[in-house]
Amino acid sequence: MKRQIIKTVLFGLSVLLRIAAKKNPGYRKMLAQHDCVCQIKLQDDSLGRYYVFAKGRITSKAGIHPRPHVTLRIKDEETALALLKPNPDMATVVHCAKSFKMLTIGPSHLVVWFSQLLNGMMNATMQKGTKMPDGTTRFTSLTNGGPLFVYVKDDKIIRTTPIDFDGTDGASWTIKARGHEFTPWRKGTVAPHALAAKSVVYSDKRLLYPMKRVDFDPNGARNPQNRGISGYQRISWDEALDIVAKEINRQKRVHGPGSITFPLSSHHQWGNVGYYLSALLRFGNLIGFTRLAANPDSWEGWYWGAMHHYGNSMRVGVSGNYGTVEDCLKECELMVFWSSDPESTNGAYMGFEATQRRLWAKQLGIEFVHIDPHYNPTAQLLGGRWIPIKPTTDAALAQGIMHVWVAEGLYDKEYVATRCTGFEEWRDHLLGLDDGVPKTPEWQEAETGVPAKVVRALARQWATKKTYLAPGTGGSGYGGACRGATGAQWARACVLMMAMQGWGKPGVNMGNLQAGTPVDLQFYFPGYADGGISGELQWNANAVNNYQRMPHVLTMNPCRQMVPRQQFPEAILNGEASGYLWDGTATEVQFAPFQYPMPGYSPIHMIYKYGGSAFSTLTNSRRMEATYRHESIEFVVNQSIFHEGETQFADIILPACTYLERDDIGEWGNAGGYLPHGYNGLNHRVIVLQHKCIEPLGESKSDYRIFTEILDRLGLGAVFTEGCAELDWCKRVFDGSDLPSRISWKQFLKKGYFVVPAEQEALRDPVNMRWFAEGRPKDLPEAMPLPSQYAEQFPFGLQTPSGKIEFLPETLKRSDPNNPDRPVLNRYIPAWEGPHSGELARKYPLQMISTHSRYSFHTNSDGKNGFVNDIEDHRALINGHYYWLLRMSPEDAMKRNIGHRELVKVFNDRGAVICAADVAGTMVNGVVKSFESSAEYEPAIINGEQVELGGCVNVLTPDRPQMKGTSSMSPNSCLVEVVKWAA
Repeated sequence: MKRQIIKTVLFGLSVLLRIAAKKNPGYRKMLAQHDCVCQIKLQDDSLGRYYVFAKGRITSKAGIHPRPHVTLRIKDEETALALLKPNPDMATVVHCAKSFKMLTIGPSHLVVWFSQLLNGMMNATMQKGTKMPDGTTRFTSLTNGGPLFVYVKDDKIIRTTPIDFDGTDGASWTIKARGHEFTPWRKGTVAPHALAAKSVVYSDKRLLYPMKRVDFDPNGARNPQNRGISGYQRISWDEALDIVAKEINRQKRVHGPGSITFPLSSHHQWGNVGYYLSALLRFGNLIGFTRLAANPDSWEGWYWGAMHHYGNSMRVGVSGNYGTVEDCLKECELMVFWSSDPESTNGAYMGFEATQRRLWAKQLGIEFVHIDPHYNPTAQLLGGRWIPIKPTTDAALAQGIMHVWVAEGLYDKEYVATRCTGFEEWRDHLLGLDDGVPKTPEWQEAETGVPAKVVRALARQWATKKTYLAPGTGGSGYGGACRGATGAQWARACVLMMAMQGWGKPGVNMGNLQAGTPVDLQFYFPGYADGGISGELQWNANAVNNYQRMPHVLTMNPCRQMVPRQQFPEAILNGEASGYLWDGTATEVQFAPFQYPMPGYSPIHMIYKYGGSAFSTLTNSRRMEATYRHESIEFVVNQSIFHEGETQFADIILPACTYLERDDIGEWGNAGGYLPHGYNGLNHRVIVLQHKCIEPLGESKSDYRIFTEILDRLGLGAVFTEGCAELDWCKRVFDGSDLPSRISWKQFLKKGYFVVPAEQEALRDPVNMRWFAEGRPKDLPEAMPLPSQYAEQFPFGLQTPSGKIEFLPETLKRSDPNNPDRPVLNRYIPAWEGPHSGELARKYPLQMISTHSRYSFHTNSDGKNGFVNDIEDHRALINGHYYWLLRMSPEDAMKRNIGHRELVKVFNDRGAVICAADVAGTMVNGVVKSFESSAEYEPAIINGEQVELGGCVNVLTPDRPQMKGTSSMSPNSCLVEVVKWAA
């Protein structure tokens, strides 16, 4: 009986292949790619069938073929029945592959092709997208700024729009507060850069063909000194991939493990399959590479500083936000936005979802204060008190506020006595009993520029009202002032201020209504940092969140060598570098230094650059020019979508396609990893099938396909793909989530998205830190701290040695007690590059801050000649060139005879960048503001001087870490001068 079932299934495969080819032109084209014979058989040759593919037609015959090109060998009848049934259990499939009960034999590219034909049969017969009355097909996609409908006709994108929810979509939540009922809009309110999707796809800066540098010969002179100077010639994909594959083999043969590295920019295009923590990490693990250890560039001061006072290492030191939207609307009386502009930064991925909530707060009469050198768009929208401040002095202002609280008894004495340790020493420091300098409002005025009377008024208002503190973009920690030389001092001070006001009591919390909505957090879908298809268990959240849900083969990088990302240029140019880990497992991990090169491993000789430009996310980024041209770097390949940033420094350029030209799957705002439940910044959880809307332009290919074709040449294609094309992996992610209990794969493939119904009111999450304030067991839905990290009984207390908020952190006492840059007692130490920099400050009298742009997400939407460039608040078109903006006060502009939208040179000893002046009364004097996310890097020699024309202001920022003993960055500690410029 078993044998007959197997025979019937094997016979039926050829029928299903023909049906799929008949229904789906893309599948039909794929079937015709190869003429070959493929065999499926039992290991003992007692049963089998072979399939003959010839000119797009298929025939099959029972029996064993003497010389098949591809063989799928299955151990026995029982295994065959498990594997060949419709929708087999993927855990069984993966187990059979890992234990060699199923084995594919043949050339890698044919094995991958045949496997993908088999796995893709059912998907090929289903409808993708929704047919519309106007003749278009409506697909769905997901950007870094939110989900979109994508309307396509004749393989061309006609338009994109935000998703509007219909009556079949999940229900919304309602919050009742102060006699009002608040329900969010039934639509996705996406970020501006999300709406640039169409113009980005059709950008004239797309890379459409493989290219080779004209003076690069892989078998002869490589001329590394000419990278970024010489031009390119078009070559075939076969030539390009052969060069890359042969070079990977040569690197391992000649130099050994560790000679290849993958420098990464911050973020890439959305998707759980195509993201760098997924497909790229799987690819890298299969060839071996030296890892660039990233610094927590969005959380610097919180990871290296604030974490020591209250734990939260697995959130990289930032606060959680559970239940804070409802608590804030019901209880809060005052919100202090400190270095926080969520209307520009959108909580990273959230679009304008929280704008409505903040307008509700205004409607309820909640007061607003904005502490920022810039009267930013959030302050402009909401109104309230603007307190301008000099960059890098925020910690001094915080101490001035806390001095008033101590001097006037305006703090929660019971909370401090029962929930904190070390307060007496901190109190004495504020009063100046230890160093003779009381940290009064008058003391801080000389540092911050904030009048003492304003500080007293704010301190009293704060202490007598239920107050939410909103530090950084999400209102709970990351971004903003934490990315300067005093960033850790400020982040630490934020925690101490919260402790002094009873953190967790009704109306007293961190947040700016950017996160903490009552969505259903228990509905499982993996975030992009949960590993995707990588199979990696160490450098993402795969082991915790995804591996047991979506069976896939484990991958591992055997090379343990690492390079600190911000010191990558020094590692190449000097041959050595040292750093400290960013690892949220435990607070103590950050104290352990690591060295490059690591004994036994080769130094780096090959750079495989992937994704967007990193020049705008690496401080003092001009260092990278010399890095790419260094004689030790024998080969540079750049796999990118656009000709921007580093592409001009490559030997081989591999053109990748956009997310609208490939299949993927993801959830809006769901980063996973160190941002657990990050989607509670949204009004609705929206899970999206990212349809392949059009065929890739030119000869571009998806990253996944590029990796597959390289690995085919190394015999690893089948290992990489596990027989899956991208849509097959989407189905595996879908099956590994909670989606199948709510929607069928067929429905999901057609509709393209699913809205998770809001949580029932009785099941909503408790308020962040309420359990701690009330002395109860922790009741938040997060698996942190780890069981071993509780000081006393599980689950009572915080992740600190005492289990309390520590004004004098025990972890610093134990592991780094004598660090002058990070003292145990959080002293204010002026920035090493700032107003106290003496001669340097006189030479370069303006402080420059560079925040995230409102109109692009890092480099993903900028610099593509898309419509974002036409936004006057993003770039200025002057003499045919789109210049980056530099915002400055009218007084500073007048002193330099600079007019609005005139070209200026922004410079210091590190370099010079040409920008367009944006003269506005919204800037404090002495401070200029630009943005870190320019995709362009255009160095040029003009009148004998090297200047940068693309707007890469990180040419100007220092590469010095915030503090000794950390691998941190400080782009907002940057002194410059600005002069009028004319080429």
